Amino acid sequence: MASINRSDQFTATGAARAGGPGPLAGRTVSRVGFGAMQLERLRGDRGAAVALVRRAVELGVDHIDTAQFYGHGFSNEVIAEALRPEDDVIVVSKVGAEPDADGPIPLRLAQRPEQLRSGVEDNLKTLGLDQVPLVNLRRADTGPGLRAEGDQVVDMDDQLAVLTALRDEGKIGAIGVSNVTPDQLRQALPVGVACVQNAYSLVARDDEDMLRLCLAENIAWVPYFPLGSAFPGMPKVTDEPAVAAAARALDSTPAQIGLAWLLHHAPNVLLIPGTADPEHLRANVDAGTVTLDDATLAALDAVPTRAGDIEHG
Repeated sequence: MASINRSDQFTATGAARAGGPGPLAGRTVSRVGFGAMQLERLRGDRGAAVALVRRAVELGVDHIDTAQFYGHGFSNEVIAEALRPEDDVIVVSKVGAEPDADGPIPLRLAQRPEQLRSGVEDNLKTLGLDQVPLVNLRRADTGPGLRAEGDQVVDMDDQLAVLTALRDEGKIGAIGVSNVTPDQLRQALPVGVACVQNAYSLVARDDEDMLRLCLAENIAWVPYFPLGSAFPGMPKVTDEPAVAAAARALDSTPAQIGLAWLLHHAPNVLLIPGTADPEHLRANVDAGTVTLDDATLAALDAVPTRAGDIEHG
């Protein structure tokens, strides 16, 4: 294995990389990043939201995942206010959905090519950037959540074409995909895929073959729902007896064990746990320092995947 430069162990601000270094879109980033979806919980205290993002940077986070549809742009605006050029943080956003305040859930799909372009433009505006470093195409073919119907059933090649054009125009730096099947990932490979975001955790490992394909293709694997799902009836990593036992033995929390397992499981895994609480943020970052010995890993690896038993919402 190639040696890691000492400079790769620290962020541009001089902080030790949370979880150590990992590759993303041609850059070296901290393997523990920050997911911005829960920032909306701090809408009533914008200063606290900005301070939380600043705290993440201080703790060694330099990879933030967001979306224009998180809080109707609130998360993006907070990130724009909190980050400084010298932080050298890579901001990753996604397109393929938009807010729907009057709908049964506050989100609707926006899969058509013109909607994807509009989504990128909206991200550029609220993030205050000339280029979004990485944009994920959120599909609706797999995983929990919405399914495409009517004019939202769009051929992936048409979507990749508009994202490639936006990349050629310099408005996005790299392309990722989310909620995709193995065949769709292979379909996207020719355009150059920087990362895949699918639901994946210790208790939901149906996508193991796709993770290994990403590893072979030098693509970052960035799981959402890394601790299982909060959706009713879906399995939770923290409920597993093996996870609780490891947490007791290592003086950690069950959530930290679940995150640490992901980091140990494959070197191309990057994490984007989200929170609106500074103490929880610190706990997530500290999960990157948890060492799992062979016996503990074997016990965790033996936990059965349960995603196949759950009907997707």
